[in-house]
Amino acid sequence: MPTLDDLANSLRAHPGWTSKSTIGLVSEVLGPSDWQEGPGDDGAVVPTAGGRVVACGEALLPAFVARDPRGAGFAAVLTNVNDLAAMGAVPRGIVDTVVADEMTARAVLEGIRHACTLYDVEVLGGHLTRHDGEPAVSAFGVGEVDVPLSVTRARPGQSLVVAAATDGRMRADFPFFPAFEQRAERSAGDVRTLARLASTGAAVAAKDISMAGLVGSLAMLLEWGPLGVTLDLDAVPAPAGVAPLAWLTCFPSFGFLLCVRPGREGEALAAFHERGIAAAVVGELDDTGLLDLRRGTETATVVDLRTEPVTRLVRR
Repeated sequence: MPTLDDLANSLRAHPGWTSKSTIGLVSEVLGPSDWQEGPGDDGAVVPTAGGRVVACGEALLPAFVARDPRGAGFAAVLTNVNDLAAMGAVPRGIVDTVVADEMTARAVLEGIRHACTLYDVEVLGGHLTRHDGEPAVSAFGVGEVDVPLSVTRARPGQSLVVAAATDGRMRADFPFFPAFEQRAERSAGDVRTLARLASTGAAVAAKDISMAGLVGSLAMLLEWGPLGVTLDLDAVPAPAGVAPLAWLTCFPSFGFLLCVRPGREGEALAAFHERGIAAAVVGELDDTGLLDLRRGTETATVVDLRTEPVTRLVRR
């Protein structure tokens, strides 16, 4: 087992984390923005005549699309569904864009159809361009929201909860843990759990665990403050047989970080446990800007967000 310092260094150097610094280009070109329009959260809250909706979007790496087009189509839906859930929204629909040869496009659309069936969302429409070169796939999601979850509502003293579906096994060729293969029809209800916790006020902020991994995604959640936390690795829910570094840097199909009001932790954990999803309190937010790890009596600092931001996005 690596030392805690070695683990912290490996997490900080992980490409899924370090690549996030390029997002700062958005602020360089478009300037700072507020929380409704971005940056920092997983989607944008848009007021409408009938209430509020959340809109979001994802682009898939062309190499992934070429290697596994059906998986890319599924991922295009999954990433949007998770982003909507992390904002406290109920997913309603997906719009996709596909640029590919006919065989690749067919496989992508099959993946989109499968994921939309599994997560109970509609394909609202999209765009298809026949192209025999490098493929490209993007998708955009929309959901209804009552009480949005936002990183701007995270405060010192709130509890950090990790909820993750640990059914199944790690994909051998890609750092992805596809728990949906085991959870099947339960998946649609799983992602709607966050909207319930948002509406009751138990949770105030959330971030889905994506390609940055658990610790990288946590750093992005804390960045806007910047806030800090000591992550108790002994408490983090994890599947059996998966090495700590692999689990902390993978993309789980269902994995979320939630900021929970003090005294409401039992309610938040119960909402996941009732669905057979692992969840635990793994730390308490503070105002240090330090993301630390704790294992037993050892501690190690991964990053000081006061001096080393993750995305470099600028907020008004």
